[in-house]
Amino acid sequence: MAIDLEAQRNWGLQTRMVRGATTRSEFCETNEAIFMTSGYVYESAEEAEQSFNGEKDRFVYSRFRNPTVEMFEKRLTLIEGAEDCRATASGMAAVFASLACQLKAGDRLVASRALFGSCQYICAELLPRFGIKVDFVDGRDIERWREALSRPATAVFVESPSNPGLEVIDLKAVCALARKAGAVVVVDNVFATPVLQKPLEFGADVVVYSATKHIDGQGRCLGGAVLGTKTFITEKLTPFLRHTGPSLSPFNAWVLLKGLETLDLRVARHCENALKIAHALEERPEIKRLLYPGLTSHPQHTLAMAQMSAGGSVVAFEVAGGKAGAFRFLNNLKLIDISNNLGDAKSLICHPATTTHQRLTPEARAEVGITDSFVRLSVGLENVEDLTADIAQALRA
Repeated sequence: MAIDLEAQRNWGLQTRMVRGATTRSEFCETNEAIFMTSGYVYESAEEAEQSFNGEKDRFVYSRFRNPTVEMFEKRLTLIEGAEDCRATASGMAAVFASLACQLKAGDRLVASRALFGSCQYICAELLPRFGIKVDFVDGRDIERWREALSRPATAVFVESPSNPGLEVIDLKAVCALARKAGAVVVVDNVFATPVLQKPLEFGADVVVYSATKHIDGQGRCLGGAVLGTKTFITEKLTPFLRHTGPSLSPFNAWVLLKGLETLDLRVARHCENALKIAHALEERPEIKRLLYPGLTSHPQHTLAMAQMSAGGSVVAFEVAGGKAGAFRFLNNLKLIDISNNLGDAKSLICHPATTTHQRLTPEARAEVGITDSFVRLSVGLENVEDLTADIAQALRA
């Protein structure tokens, strides 16, 4: 059944999330089908030849394209407002592919300093092995961006808000500077989700997601996505993915399709709960420092609210007593789980200095505000009074 994606772009957000890009087989199923197949058959050798040389548009191998994966890609395209999308096996596969597909020896990447641990590894250690120059800047300081982008660059990579310190990048200003420097801007939008922030509207060229987080939202499977223009996806990204193989499983794509149906409902509750918890933490004497973009106390609150429709699902804070105090707090939680995932229906908490960012030097962690007493709380969908009570009793302990 042919679908008119352009007409579907006029649907409301919730309709796009539930019905966008739905393709039914000859069995006319209500629910999206899982095409759990690695390959496809041809009526003739001539058809196989035409399929591989581009004369015939059809599925040839699930490392290249798959009907279930393609439904997920097209639906996310409609939600994000992008021209095209390719899914990957994980969020980190999406980040690496978005950069590696366009960078070569001698090119220059400018990145914000505050990054998720694995993103920092890609930028600081992996890409330089291939002769790519990488310059880091304090993402909050537009003058540092202005200086770094006063000379040509190939790409810019940012997280906003950042993981885990919730730094907010002025996307419109950075994208304008990057355009003058000839750079393609890649934004990791995982903390904001496609519900709260649209980087493409601020001038970004490429958006990446760990679909493992809010898009799945229930801790079930891994997945990632890269969105951008048809030119970037077709000419840069697709050949890289096709020949390196970080393909998304059709089953995982189906799970993620189900996640998209309720994404806006879940994100709204995540944000509502997170804001209430952040307000409750403001009153606690055990909290040394509190970060949440939705609070007026956040140093970039005005910018965050200009770019995002709500503060997000993550609250970060420092507990009195250093590492020992943070560990006592985590170990005394009875409802909230210690886990390094986020965006889950369940509230999850971690200690970045010893988990997600443990490979950084103490000096590098200090530069981005990750102290030994710093914790990252991903607020879930539970009753918020139960969550605040759990936090209060753990802080007292």
